[in-house]
Amino acid sequence: MTPDKKVKILATLGPAVDGIDDIRELVEAGVNIFRLNFSHGDHADHAKRYQWIREVERQLNYPLGILMDLQGPKLRVGKFADGKVQLHRGQALRLDLDTTPGDERRVNLPHPEIIAALEAGMDLLLDDGKLRLRVVTKYGDAIDTTVLNGGELSDRKGVNVPQAVLDLSPLTAKDRRDLSFGLELGVDWVALSFVQRPQDIVEARALIGDKAFLMAKIEKPSAVEQLREIAELSDAIMVA
Repeated sequence: MTPDKKVKILATLGPAVDGIDDIRELVEAGVNIFRLNFSHGDHADHAKRYQWIREVERQLNYPLGILMDLQGPKLRVGKFADGKVQLHRGQALRLDLDTTPGDERRVNLPHPEIIAALEAGMDLLLDDGKLRLRVVTKYGDAIDTTVLNGGELSDRKGVNVPQAVLDLSPLTAKDRRDLSFGLELGVDWVALSFVQRPQDIVEARALIGDKAFLMAKIEKPSAVEQLREIAELSDAIMVA
């Protein structure tokens, strides 16, 4: 516990931390800020951890920060008839708005905003980047792609579109409920996921006001391209 250290330590609380004693040990080991990951757990779980942290703060008379990390939009493919497929380099795969279970030739992409933003030559990353597709042709309700990096693709795996700015707010309905709950609890920081442009920070700031500091998570190339403007509107940056 060295309050004058120049680099602070932020620790994410997961299921292995199960009580005030665990929190105290982490603080004594050097933790300054605790992250509550709202992609997991329910409000009761987060409230319980919040109270543990504040109790340790009182016991030790040592200031601790609490950061709530909002989930942000989760973009995923649909389901497959057999639960998964094996994709091979060079093969064609269509992604469309049809909710019929997919196969090796096509799969549902239940996000029209992705299809609208894509152009021929752009890439899609699936399953945390394990698979890469390149757009060949775009239609109103579908895109045809070629597999660049193949592998197994199963139900509801994530989709990332690094080269396009999507017409999506960084705040889903779930995020707005979580944000209201976290601010009522009294969190010190809010980390905003899926930041694409400065307007995303403005939108979040309007809801947060002066109740907490705002940390922009930089995980999209478009955010890097507008980093100065985003930084000027934020209280801190997280390289996510």
